[in-house]
Amino acid sequence: MKTIYLAVSAFFIISGYLFLNGNESKAGRDMTKQNNNFKTATFAGGCFWCTESDFEKVKGVKEVVSGYTGGKKENPAYKEVSAGTTGHLEAIQVIYDPAQVTYKELLRVFWRHIDPTDSGGQFVDRGSQYRTAIFHHDEEQKKLAEESKAELAKSGRFKKPIVTEIIPFSRFYSAEDYHQGYYKKNSSHYNSYRSHSGRDQFADKIWGDYKGVSCPLPPAKNVKPAPEELQTRLTPLQYRVTREEGTEPPFNNEYWDNKRHGLYVDIVSGEPLFSSLDKYDSGTGWPSFTKPIAPENIVEKIDKGLFMTRTEVRSKNGDSHLGHLFPDGPKPTGMRYCINSASLRFIPKEALEKEGYGRYIDLFKGVK
Repeated sequence: MKTIYLAVSAFFIISGYLFLNGNESKAGRDMTKQNNNFKTATFAGGCFWCTESDFEKVKGVKEVVSGYTGGKKENPAYKEVSAGTTGHLEAIQVIYDPAQVTYKELLRVFWRHIDPTDSGGQFVDRGSQYRTAIFHHDEEQKKLAEESKAELAKSGRFKKPIVTEIIPFSRFYSAEDYHQGYYKKNSSHYNSYRSHSGRDQFADKIWGDYKGVSCPLPPAKNVKPAPEELQTRLTPLQYRVTREEGTEPPFNNEYWDNKRHGLYVDIVSGEPLFSSLDKYDSGTGWPSFTKPIAPENIVEKIDKGLFMTRTEVRSKNGDSHLGHLFPDGPKPTGMRYCINSASLRFIPKEALEKEGYGRYIDLFKGVK
């Protein structure tokens, strides 16, 4: 537990330190009064040193306050909360500018830094005071939180149920001053605690490079939908192409002549594959690209079918047959990714944020 860890650490605050009573978050009230455009989000993700550190790195977040919420006792102190006697959870309040970062994006950051399947605490910190929760301040936050939780559960990312609670916000008490910005004021102890907590190791294993603000929800690693599910979800042509290595007719497919700007993703998994900025008319009648937008999502295999040797292109997570790669493309890559429209779903640039691919919006700035 964090309390025990503190007791034995050489960096622990000296014995006899005065524990000040926590007050309702004055910082949050003052910030929102100064700028009526700022909004507040409240999350519980285990150790508030860690969640404060994670959210303060997000562009558009103006302040993060560590504190306590969800219990009945007024002005709880750290010793009481960490002992699990007040009903409160360690939590943070995030003061943010919705013009720079949305609540939906903050939810993505939250999910990517916790274990939402653990009802008994978080990592080395055990007890109900360290469990995860989203405290919604209005009906819109509640709606977005529930949708985000459902999307995460549906993704198959986690094998266990998502147990993070969604709770109406009531009152927040700021933690003692020495807890605020702890990761900066006591960086040596904080870094030692965090590295041994298992939090970052868990996030890296589950999410990899998808921990950022605008990252779309990626498909679960090595999770392939059952054939029965895909036969229901895909058209016969999409199923034949992606699962049976089929080929659609040239000049008679959905995207060969598509001139709109946006992103092409795997029809099965949704992982990003190609951009319209790298698409060109190869004259073959199939969508052709000079390079993938996310090379890590592309798998190349030797295909010796049809009495010839070719390079097959598949998606990494969806394991969809996409098409073939040829060395006869234009400069600068000289490559032609010849892809079946039936393997793709096109997302226009105007819909990237709505569809969860906000990280790619900047690629299309100024593009008409």
